Amino acid sequence: MLNKITLPGTVWIASDIHLGPDTPATADAFHLFLDKACAQADALILCGDIFNAWIGDDLALTKPPEWLSQTLRRFTAVSEKIPLWLGHGNRDFLMGEPLARHVGARLLPDTVCLATDYGNILLSHGDEYCIADIGYQRLRRLVRNRGVQKLFLSLPLKYRLAIADWARKRSMAANRYKSANIMDVTPDAIERAFLNSGINTLVHGHTHRPATHHLTVNGQACTRIVLPDWEYDHGTSLRGGWLTIDRHGPQLHAECRSN
Repeated sequence: MLNKITLPGTVWIASDIHLGPDTPATADAFHLFLDKACAQADALILCGDIFNAWIGDDLALTKPPEWLSQTLRRFTAVSEKIPLWLGHGNRDFLMGEPLARHVGARLLPDTVCLATDYGNILLSHGDEYCIADIGYQRLRRLVRNRGVQKLFLSLPLKYRLAIADWARKRSMAANRYKSANIMDVTPDAIERAFLNSGINTLVHGHTHRPATHHLTVNGQACTRIVLPDWEYDHGTSLRGGWLTIDRHGPQLHAECRSN
């Protein structure tokens, strides 16, 4: 049964910020976004890949590095004013209840129905819809296994850091040889999501291809909204953005500028 969260008022949603020790400019832009959300939103949802890697809540709860500590303090400031939801992505799926409690947030189910003033919205990170990438889906099932996660989290911190760094580099190398279509969502998976949920508006991130797509599924008009990713530190294209949902409907806010 699909999880449901009732969120009246104005809801803001962002994804794929990919914070880490080497993203100070992205963190600065994101922190300004958090301040704006506190002033203008009634609830904030971050639906995955908030962090570029997450190796366990113990790092955040003991002696977090300064880059992480700054963001955690910001999360606490947000949750003291409005409800804050943290969702799992393909990079930070190990975020757990201890982290959420630490910053006063709540963990978001992997796929959820948001009951908004506009109507029901289906929300997920989005990587589960990229089913053409068979290798990734096999890896996804492995790392989401509770036994595998328990084994990983039992390792000393330095080994987890090394494994995460290796996995990130391996993923980047593998993606260079994958076609763009393989790394995007698969139409069949999107159609099944609409049909199985009975909801005609889907919001997700992951693909880094912000857009609003209109399609027809089983005779019903449906809308798929892809959230922007954030990047203010590397390359020539600086970008970020979010989605707002109120009684008038969803509105995508995407920023892209040259460095």
